[in-house]
Amino acid sequence: MKSELYETVGPVNLRDLSSPQRRSFVKSIVSLGAGLAASPFLPNVGQAQSPAPSPAAWGSPGDDVAPIVPSSGVGRYFHVFYPTSQTLGELQIGVNYTLWMPEGIDAVRGIIVHQHGAGMEAAHYGSFSAYDLHWQALAKKWDCVLMGPSYRVTNDAVDLTPGGAELWFDPRHGSDKAFIKALGEIAIQSGHPEIATVPWCLWGHSGGGIWSNAMSILYPSRVAAAFLRSGAVVSFRGRPEFPQFEVPEAVYSIPTMTNAGILERRNGSWARFTATFQEYRAHGAPIGWAPDPRTAHFCGDSRYLAIPFFDACLAMRLPEKGAKTQALRPVDHIQAWLAAFPGDIAVPASEFKGDEKQAVWLPNAAVAKAWMDYVKSGTVADSSLPPAPFGVRVNDKGDQGKEITWDAEADLASGLGGFIVLRDGLGLARLPLEAPEEIFGRPLFQGLSFHDTPTGPLPKMAYLDGTAKAGVDHV
Repeated sequence: MKSELYETVGPVNLRDLSSPQRRSFVKSIVSLGAGLAASPFLPNVGQAQSPAPSPAAWGSPGDDVAPIVPSSGVGRYFHVFYPTSQTLGELQIGVNYTLWMPEGIDAVRGIIVHQHGAGMEAAHYGSFSAYDLHWQALAKKWDCVLMGPSYRVTNDAVDLTPGGAELWFDPRHGSDKAFIKALGEIAIQSGHPEIATVPWCLWGHSGGGIWSNAMSILYPSRVAAAFLRSGAVVSFRGRPEFPQFEVPEAVYSIPTMTNAGILERRNGSWARFTATFQEYRAHGAPIGWAPDPRTAHFCGDSRYLAIPFFDACLAMRLPEKGAKTQALRPVDHIQAWLAAFPGDIAVPASEFKGDEKQAVWLPNAAVAKAWMDYVKSGTVADSSLPPAPFGVRVNDKGDQGKEITWDAEADLASGLGGFIVLRDGLGLARLPLEAPEEIFGRPLFQGLSFHDTPTGPLPKMAYLDGTAKAGVDHV
């Protein structure tokens, strides 16, 4: 399998990968300040997919490797591209892996994978996953790296049609080997050989949920935790070309959260989403179930549960810093909370009165609180203050005014909604300047797609003050 690999540090001035934007949601519904606050509602939008990128967009490595300019210059990006292989047992879909690494990291402790779903549009938005400032904040906290694969399907088939998604979301067709090979190549390129052996934290949506669940079954000793949004291997139970996996006992030691939108009940897949939870919990697995009351198949505000869930799991499972082995630590059940299934009230495990093997498992009190918020409202309340922007710079543009640029990191609890630009203590502008075209969850500075990714082109942390007078100093 031929590969192409290179590193970029900070912004890369390459052509933006354009895609038709969804336009079904009227801009006027959302106020200009929507990007700075949680949405009070989540309309039933996003059910109809917009036109996907043309297959020609995946044409050659030069076109589909790192065409994205990051919002922030913080950290380093690495890319591996594998074209379609015709070799038996190798991946028959082209794939681009993008990996973000925090600055100043001594040793990588784990890999957080944000895996998109099936279809061409999902693959396109998956290209932005590693550039997500919110998920980057989680990776940085735990000395992890963030990987966003993008499988270059050529149609929207969800079977073994040539160019279809099942060729990648069933890892037995070669995507597991490609993923592991990419980690090995990036390990060498980055100077961090441990990337090839550290544990994985797997997030997946739809087909990505199938892939993440399958990878947990195939490589249970490597998986620290998994979050399955609207997809698991049981989703394809009964499909003749998708033989069911024999689940090893080790899988039942992986902390997992299953999650889907309540409006998915109407398409017949709801029972399959709950089946993974019920079957694994019957084996004593540390697994939870979080129905989203506001969504259908789109991801909504699920990240506000997924990120704290991973935060708790990484704390208890990653090997200690400096450990000589990469073996994962066992799940600590002492702090666990449980909730009746179905239900929306969690209590410390020591106080739970029902059948534990039918109860929703939650790793600690903080996640239990987030879970109770989420299953009732579809989002998670947060009152924490965001970290202050840093590296503020002003560049005099003459008659154009003054360009203000800066860097910022996302708040782990609530992401990054936007910015207010002040001049001499008075407000000049809110960023983003425009309301999102369609609401899939809490509006964010980088946008929020159907697939829990930023939308492109990614916004810059910059503002041109066209009313500033040349030669006049401002604060």
